[in-house]
Amino acid sequence: MDKLSLFPTEDGSVTFWSETFQETFHSSHGAKNEAEAKFVIPAKIAEKAKSQTQLNILDVCYGLGYNSAAAIASVSALPKPSAHLHIIALENNLEVPQQAIAAGLVNIWQPAIAQILKIAVERRSVETKDVTLQLLIGDARQTIGQVPTKWADAIFLDPFSPPHCPQLWTVEFIQLLANCLKPDGYLVTYSSSAAVRAAMLAAGLQIGAIAPIGRKSPSTIAAFAPTALPPISDTEAAFLTTRAAIPYRDRTLQGTASEIIALRQNEQKNSNLPPSSSLRNKK
Repeated sequence: MDKLSLFPTEDGSVTFWSETFQETFHSSHGAKNEAEAKFVIPAKIAEKAKSQTQLNILDVCYGLGYNSAAAIASVSALPKPSAHLHIIALENNLEVPQQAIAAGLVNIWQPAIAQILKIAVERRSVETKDVTLQLLIGDARQTIGQVPTKWADAIFLDPFSPPHCPQLWTVEFIQLLANCLKPDGYLVTYSSSAAVRAAMLAAGLQIGAIAPIGRKSPSTIAAFAPTALPPISDTEAAFLTTRAAIPYRDRTLQGTASEIIALRQNEQKNSNLPPSSSLRNKK
């Protein structure tokens, strides 16, 4: 099992460092701030909740529960009536939210929201007058099969980085996500990887940029046309024409990280596309 250690972030919230993945679960700039600024705000959760009776969110890689909590907080702050919020959260390691609760990390949220997170971990499902939260434990490549097609108003895609968790950044998995997304929904992620963006394009989505928060690189928002999105820069677009944009592939949806990485490296080696270093050398 993964060894988790506490990692304080700059906004006062605390996240975990993963020994297995050699990464933190959130940006050092601020775990709570990241959930709000990189996921909830770009996906227009509050705006959608004002105009709908139900708002559906698919939270991929639930982790400590911060993205779901931030969405609940955003909707809870609205005048009533607002949409009933239904979240389906996918998580492979139940110990992560369990340890977050045991360490008191979820107490950064309002008591009612922290209680929802606690019950969800204990019972895998919780329903209140305003919120339904279902927690599906297992490999997201399989548990996503329990999510209806064209169901999600928003998808939060928050795995560890592509080099460390390529299983959830592949063409095939992102196609499954696109299948779950409503025609006017948003898919948001912290990653700006050309490989990830290429997979989104292959899934029939258009891509846009979310302004950088706590780092130099922007994040990514995707949606079906004709939904308007903030454009990516010319430099980001140029990377999509290089070997960096060769996506991760997992045709059986059962590949290991090393298998998926090796397959991509082989495809890059045999590609006629220029390397991304050709762009950096022009600067």
